[in-house]
Amino acid sequence: MDLFDFGPLAFFFTGIGLLAPIAIYVWTALCLYVIANKTGTENAWLAWIPIANIYLMCKMAGKPGWWLVLFFIPIVNIVILVIVAMKIAEARNKPSWLGILMIVPVANLVVPGILAFSD
Repeated sequence: MDLFDFGPLAFFFTGIGLLAPIAIYVWTALCLYVIANKTGTENAWLAWIPIANIYLMCKMAGKPGWWLVLFFIPIVNIVILVIVAMKIAEARNKPSWLGILMIVPVANLVVPGILAFSD
C-alpha cells in the first residue's frame, strides 16, 4: 500500500459528500411539506420542488409570491429569509425569534423540525 493511496478514504468522503446534501434536502422538504399542511397552505407538494419551495414559504408566511425574487439578491435574501421564517413561526403559534435562528448554521436544520413536528 502506497503512502498516498487514498482510495478507501476518498470513497468514504465522496459517499458522505453525496449523501449529506441529499439528506438535508429531503429533511427540509419534508418539514416544509408538514408545515404547509398544518398551516392550511394550498399546494403543499411544492415543498419538494426547488425554487417552488421558496414560493411556498412566502405563501405560508402570508407574503406575496413575488417575494421569491428577493431571495436571489445577495444580502437581501438573508433579511427576507429571517422575515419569512419569523412569519412562518408565528403561523405555527411559535415564538417569532425562531425565525432568526434560521441564519445560524446548525440551528437552521433544527428549527424546521420544531415548527413541523411540535404541537
